[in-house]
Amino acid sequence: MNSTTFARRATALLALTFIATAAQAQGGGDSPYGLASVWTNSDAVTKAVLFTLVAMSAGSWYVIITKLLQQAKLGVQARAAQKDFWNAGTVKAGAEKLSPKSPYRYIAEASLEATQRHHGLRAKVDFADWVDLSLHRATERVQRQLSTGLSLLATVGSTSPFVGLLGTVWGIYHALTAIGVAGQASIDKVAGPVGEALIMTAIGLFVAVPAVLGYNALLRRNALVLDDVRDFSGELHSVLLGSGSDHEEHATADHQQAGGLNNGLTPALA
Repeated sequence: MNSTTFARRATALLALTFIATAAQAQGGGDSPYGLASVWTNSDAVTKAVLFTLVAMSAGSWYVIITKLLQQAKLGVQARAAQKDFWNAGTVKAGAEKLSPKSPYRYIAEASLEATQRHHGLRAKVDFADWVDLSLHRATERVQRQLSTGLSLLATVGSTSPFVGLLGTVWGIYHALTAIGVAGQASIDKVAGPVGEALIMTAIGLFVAVPAVLGYNALLRRNALVLDDVRDFSGELHSVLLGSGSDHEEHATADHQQAGGLNNGLTPALA
C-alpha cells in the first residue's frame, strides 16, 4: 500500500468517525435540537455550507497525512544518501545506489546532466556558475514539490470560519423569520433555532484549527528537510567543481558520440 492510498483511507476513516460521532450525539432521539435537526430542517444553502465544510476538512486532513508520510520518507532517503552516496566512487555510481524516487538521486542525476550539457553556447558560461544554476533549479523543483498542498491548508484555515459564519447568519435569518411568522418570541422558541445556527460557526472553527496547525507544522518540517537537501546540493557542487575539467571532457565526448543530448530526467518526487 503506497502513501497516497493510505492517506485516502485514513481521511475516509476520519470522515466516517466524525459522522458516527455526530450521529451518536443525536442518539437520544428525544432532543429536537442538534446536528440532526439542523440537517433535517435546513434549506439548500445550509446543506451546501455543510458540504463545503466537510470537503474542506477532508481535503486538509488528506494533505496533512500525505505530507507527513512524504516527509517521513524523505528522512529515510536523506539517511540513505548520507550512508550510500558519499561512499561511492563516482557521482553516477552513488546516484544508482539511491531510490529512483529519491530527491537526492534526482539532484545527483541533474548535476550529471548539467555537466554533459556544458557545450556550445552553454560553454560560454563559467562551469562553476553553470553547475550552480543547474543544482539550484533541481533544488527549487524539490522545494516546489514539498510545498504542494500547503496552499490548500492556508486557504482552509483562513476561509472556513467565514464559511461557517455564513451558515450561522443564514440559519439565524431563517430562524427569526420563522419565529416572526409564528408570532411567538419566547425563550424556548428562540434558543433552539438560534443555537442550531451557531453550530455552523463551531463546525467552521473545527475545520480551521487543524488546517492552521497542520500548515505551521508542515512548514517547519519542510524547512528541516530542505536544509538537508541544500547541504547535499552544496557538497555535490563542490565535488563537481573538484573534477570539473574531467566532466567537461566527458560531456564533449558524449555529445560528439551521441550526436545530441540524452533523454533528460524525470523529477523523482512525482
